[in-house]
Amino acid sequence: MSGSSKPSVLFVCVHNAGRSQMAAAYLTHLSEGRVEVRSAGSVPADAVNPAAVAAMAEAGIDMSAETPKTLTVDAVRASDVVITMGCGDTCPVFPGKTYLDWSLDDPAGRGIDAVRPIRDEIERRVRGLLADLGVPPCF
Repeated sequence: MSGSSKPSVLFVCVHNAGRSQMAAAYLTHLSEGRVEVRSAGSVPADAVNPAAVAAMAEAGIDMSAETPKTLTVDAVRASDVVITMGCGDTCPVFPGKTYLDWSLDDPAGRGIDAVRPIRDEIERRVRGLLADLGVPPCF
């Protein structure tokens, strides 16, 4: 684990506008601050995908203020677990980190009906991650 007493997780996708944002929002929501959460993109978009924001709002999670962030070496270094989502080899690798790759459909350019199943799969995986981290979900 990182220097803090709580685990830290970094979600990475190409644009940091859909999958990684939804995963970070779910982990933040379900852990209620018991996990340090980051998200970033190898080539960040200008804004978060509106269909992802709408799908998460349906689940009671507000992502409307989120913005895509650039992946940095410091973010990887500060995280215990790095979860990639279709960003290939752009994430720096450091010894002692846990790396997972979640193969998920990209919600870019899709409407809310197509984003809902992606959102639901992300929630399922985040709940599994919480179990692996030994952090029971709050909801």
